[in-house]
Amino acid sequence: MEPIMWLILLACFLVVEAITVGLTTIWFAGGALVAAIASGLGAGILIQWVLFLVISLVLLIFTRPLAVRYMNKGVPKTNVNSLIGERAVVIQKINNLEQSGQVRINDIEWMARTSSDEVTIPEHAIVTIEDVQGVKLIVKEETEGK
Repeated sequence: MEPIMWLILLACFLVVEAITVGLTTIWFAGGALVAAIASGLGAGILIQWVLFLVISLVLLIFTRPLAVRYMNKGVPKTNVNSLIGERAVVIQKINNLEQSGQVRINDIEWMARTSSDEVTIPEHAIVTIEDVQGVKLIVKEETEGK
């Protein structure tokens, strides 16, 4: 295959990657670049395809996890995940055994429970949200020192 064909394929992979920004085709663009160089140096079609596939797979397997981790660094939490670690006010006593408890955070009322059935939290207490399970917040009462 002529080097120009590999370069056209490379350009197509780059365009698809630019449109999707999903780190899906960039690895194949690297394989196409290596195959274009091999083609320019006179390698046979079989060698070009083997290089394309091997380089693409090596890039995909070994660099994608690092790239995804780097790309997702500093991404703010959204929706309910943004509530974890936040403080809320108890507006109804939290008692797991009685299946009662509500907190208010950001002017929204949420059903709340503790991580242990032995713990109850009185009204007006300040709690920290530890987890979200379905439509319930799992909370822990703050101690006086905080």
